[in-house]
Amino acid sequence: MINYDVILSPVITEKATKLTEANQVVFRVALDATKPKIAKAVEDLFKVKVKAVNTVRVKGKKKLFRGQKFKRTDIKKAIVTLQEGYQIDITTGL
Repeated sequence: MINYDVILSPVITEKATKLTEANQVVFRVALDATKPKIAKAVEDLFKVKVKAVNTVRVKGKKKLFRGQKFKRTDIKKAIVTLQEGYQIDITTGL
């Protein structure tokens, strides 16, 4: 996998922004991405050292739109903890 296939986008929410104080960054990743692949992709793209990676799979909700039922897509999020002295500013982009 190429690094851009592993890391899809940063998650910019109030909760994710609060985690930056604890030296953590949240990314939306591919469903088949593993923790070592995620760590390597973040290190290569942002030139930082990764301390730990935690992942969570979020199942898509079943919704109703104009009387039609549909299901949102499943997503996987990675919470990446960086080593001391490293920082990622996701608002600037790549």
